[in-house]
Amino acid sequence: MKRTFLVLLLITLVSCNSKPVKKNTEIIKEVPQQKTFPKLEKDRYNVAFLIMDGTFNTELTAPFDIFQHTIFRKNIKAMNVFTVANTDKPITTFEGMRILPDYNYLKDSLPKIDILVVPSAEHHLDTDLEDKAMINFVKQVDKEATYVTSHCDGAFVLAKAGVLKDKVSTTFPSDIDKMRETFPDLDIRKDVLFVHDGKYITSAGGAKSFEAALYLCEFLYGKEIAKSLAGGLVIDWNVDDVPHLIVE
Repeated sequence: MKRTFLVLLLITLVSCNSKPVKKNTEIIKEVPQQKTFPKLEKDRYNVAFLIMDGTFNTELTAPFDIFQHTIFRKNIKAMNVFTVANTDKPITTFEGMRILPDYNYLKDSLPKIDILVVPSAEHHLDTDLEDKAMINFVKQVDKEATYVTSHCDGAFVLAKAGVLKDKVSTTFPSDIDKMRETFPDLDIRKDVLFVHDGKYITSAGGAKSFEAALYLCEFLYGKEIAKSLAGGLVIDWNVDDVPHLIVE
């Protein structure tokens, strides 16, 4: 009985002395993180890859791989490679890869772009061609870029931007007739895997995006550097084995 009384007394004392716990009602605000841009080395070509939802992996990664590997070659003007898009959020490629763009061309201050690469995307034959901001971006970059390249249906974007006027070009083999129909004033060639006319290089895309990228490297750096880059990716490279057209 005495033990029970002591237990009850202890419980009473504890409950009397306990203070109500205050709930923390303070709202913790998320501090926005400052965007980090890629480090661009001086005295290199700045190479921008235009990406968007539906971009096809190969037309992006093939030239990206070739150009990025130039930093491992000595005594050449290597390439800074980066991506540009109309968003800060990850884009999702056609195959489902998620990529965080380096620059948002709608609001970021972009470096001077020496080489623009336009990989193919799912809607380059239709709705993407109505994206005025994207088309205007291509037009603006074209004014100062040394080279502008496309792979597969990326040529439709260049054509819509008006930069292929009076130029010879090509695109994905099964879309050549569609491109001729859409842009009847352009000279679009079949039976070639890439065309080089002036500062424009257009390719059939797919795995042949490697060849078009290697060709540009051979044009810039010479045959030995191009063969070295190809060897690093286990590609047997000889430009003479690739059906192509160089417009003098």
